[in-house]
Amino acid sequence: MISRVAVVPHPPLLVPELSPGCAADLRTACLTAVSRLGKAWLAVGAHDDDLSIEPESAGTFRGYGVDVPVSLSTERVPSGELPLPALVAGWLRERAGAASVRIRLVPRATPAAECERIGKELADSPETSLLILADGSNRHGPRSPGSEDARAPAFDESVAEALRNADVPGLLALDVRLAEELGAGGRAPWQVLAGLGPGWRAELLYSDAPFGVGYHVAVWERASRPSGDPVDGQRR
Repeated sequence: MISRVAVVPHPPLLVPELSPGCAADLRTACLTAVSRLGKAWLAVGAHDDDLSIEPESAGTFRGYGVDVPVSLSTERVPSGELPLPALVAGWLRERAGAASVRIRLVPRATPAAECERIGKELADSPETSLLILADGSNRHGPRSPGSEDARAPAFDESVAEALRNADVPGLLALDVRLAEELGAGGRAPWQVLAGLGPGWRAELLYSDAPFGVGYHVAVWERASRPSGDPVDGQRR
């Protein structure tokens, strides 16, 4: 059963070899968040298709400029192609010293109700730690990747407040069309998180848009553990 959650963005600039001297505060917040997870993770991100990737997989950031190999587990596996959220999940896993991460990618256009259903389904996963990989709007400011949109700051402020307060209804209320118009690719993963239901303690570690994209880092932990549920990291 999922008892701890880390919410992070997944830009390639998290990897120092790709962006030397860049995003140090964001990188530190992400590494702090995942350090609180257990040894076996389930990661959820967004993709063009519904896709599952098992831990016996590996890839490289070569397509983003530097050949930085990563794997989803401590097992020796052949190198291959992985989507960006999976690459970042693998990179974070290695730095946190976790044993494995299993990936579930949901289509970016998945309706809120379906995201909630997926979250309810994943709540009883054998892993006790969930990694949510989600970027905010890419339309902050005149130099943003998606061109400036005056609605972007308010949108990402609402996301930050929902993550800060473990506000499940607030995440489910995010407007699908508005998120798409603002280039907020993390809307679906955030709503999968909401599908885990209420009953969390939350801490927001980072929220900013330093490169024209909204990035949020948060940690959620179950406020109360159901009777008989093992301590996080003990289940294998």
